[in-house]
Amino acid sequence: MNMGNNRGNDYYIELEDKYGAHNYHPLPVVLEKGEGVFVWDVEGKKYYDFLSAYSAVNQGHCHPRLIQVLKDQGEKLTLTSRAFYNNVLGEYEKFVTNYFGYDKVLPMNTGVEAVETALKLCRKWAYQVKGLPENQAKIIVVKDNFHGRTLSVISFSDDPDSYGGYGPFLPGFEMVPYNDMDSMKKAIAQPNVAGVMVEPIQGEAGVIVPQDGYLKMIRETCTENNVLFIADEVQTGIARTGRMLACDHEDVTPDILILGKALSGGVLPVSAVLANDEIMLCIKPGQHGSTYGGNPLSCAVAMEALNVVKDEKLVDNAENMGQIFRERMRNIDSPLITDVRGKGLLNAIDIKPFGDGKTAYDVCLKLRDNGLLAKQTHTHTIRFAPPLVINEEQINACADIIESTILALEA
Repeated sequence: MNMGNNRGNDYYIELEDKYGAHNYHPLPVVLEKGEGVFVWDVEGKKYYDFLSAYSAVNQGHCHPRLIQVLKDQGEKLTLTSRAFYNNVLGEYEKFVTNYFGYDKVLPMNTGVEAVETALKLCRKWAYQVKGLPENQAKIIVVKDNFHGRTLSVISFSDDPDSYGGYGPFLPGFEMVPYNDMDSMKKAIAQPNVAGVMVEPIQGEAGVIVPQDGYLKMIRETCTENNVLFIADEVQTGIARTGRMLACDHEDVTPDILILGKALSGGVLPVSAVLANDEIMLCIKPGQHGSTYGGNPLSCAVAMEALNVVKDEKLVDNAENMGQIFRERMRNIDSPLITDVRGKGLLNAIDIKPFGDGKTAYDVCLKLRDNGLLAKQTHTHTIRFAPPLVINEEQINACADIIESTILALEA
């Protein structure tokens, strides 16, 4: 698998350490090839990928249909900017709005750009349609949220790593506890509330699944108070949780839907904000945009990425494989595992600190040695999110690796 050089993992790790900003702490493995549920490092070792680039490669690594569309469109036209029309954007807009059931889409590139777009849309709607007094709009968020790392988004983070040393912060946000029905209801009913933004399952917080009825309560309370429900489904959307959207578990439709990551199958950055006309048409020409947003290359790949999800029945597969996986995790007889949770193929286990102050990171290192790549979130949680193309034989093989690794560490 070595691509014509004899350089090992350490060489590339040292390069990044010397020439790159130190804003990540990756697991020490250097990947050079991916196919389906597998990745290979520069030394030729093969691994199961159980992170899926934070759920961006739901369709599997280098899906042949996506790579073919990428090549075909890449040879024709990649970028026009929005100064002109292109012949792919309108087709994509029709496709994606029909796919998710909205009037309009505003295309962006990265997840956090889509979050920013949704927040701007919400505020614009609040002043133009709801009639809130200028500069008074308030957006409700929840504790332990993660919506990205721009200055406005970290303004409503409660994670010191995200916000520490970056003030002053953008006002206009109010934080309530996640999964707390009463505090959310009270917050929404206050004067001058424009919207509520939540992740239907909190990813970075450790795959925190709210109680049944939480999303439905938000939807109903927003409707009663003429407040917009904004769902950040960048990580939970596009079949990851065993439904097309995590909101579908409770049959709720957000007013503003934010998508990213798997929208391109991990091929290039594509994100989208979907809403109906009353909201979307508040933004007029010149008021928001992006040079690369809606570029023909991204639009072509995104349509194929969404077609693959339906053609390969990835929603059903995520649901079925997720049930097998959680059952296997719950059957591991080890005091090191204190909790197993998740929906579909977005799952996590909590690890009790063990040995000489060892944490979930040490478990991830051992899993890597045993051919499975996963990443801890915070100190005690390991998130398990393989590509949604994984089959039953593979999910059981991976459960075997996790089980034997944990039992060996416990011993």
